[in-house]
Amino acid sequence: MSVIIGLTGQSGAGKTTICDKLRDEGFGIINCDEVARECTADGSDCNKELSSLFPDCFDDKFAINRRAISKIIFSDTQKLKEFDDIVYPYINRLIDKCIEELSENYDYIVLDAPTLFEAGADKKCDTIIGVIAKKSIRLKRITARDNISEELALKRFSSQYDSDFFRENCEYIIENNGTVKQANQQTVKVIELIKESVNG
Repeated sequence: MSVIIGLTGQSGAGKTTICDKLRDEGFGIINCDEVARECTADGSDCNKELSSLFPDCFDDKFAINRRAISKIIFSDTQKLKEFDDIVYPYINRLIDKCIEELSENYDYIVLDAPTLFEAGADKKCDTIIGVIAKKSIRLKRITARDNISEELALKRFSSQYDSDFFRENCEYIIENNGTVKQANQQTVKVIELIKESVNG
């Protein structure tokens, strides 16, 4: 049976760098952002449900306007909860399918999931890696990556867990404040610890 590893963390903490290293080390990867995009593809059942709550964010073919809906849900915690309550069940069902498929070829499967805990997908995991970084570094990374204002980035941060949450709820923490090389070194160390734990 495959070991399921959750990989999550703060926006802009550089989780993608860690995920790339895990992939290079032979781990199977489930990109939960891609899963979410598949669930919210044009005309999907998920979109049809969402359109009843966010009618201005969909066209007549149930294609989602991601920028418009992001502005709403990252500015209103109640709207974010309503959005999550609809989307996460679809995502979790597809994650289960992906795990089943990958388990035929991989001993270790990573759920690369920014909202691992919010989705309840942490319950699928045998262990969890949390990636955190200083707020100033995250802000610089995310404004450059997503081409958004600092104001919008900070709103996004405010809807997410802080570093203390990840320290308390993840078995392993990677503080990604430095170079890619340093992040990779930390990742290799975590891999060793996980394999030691699994192999006893």
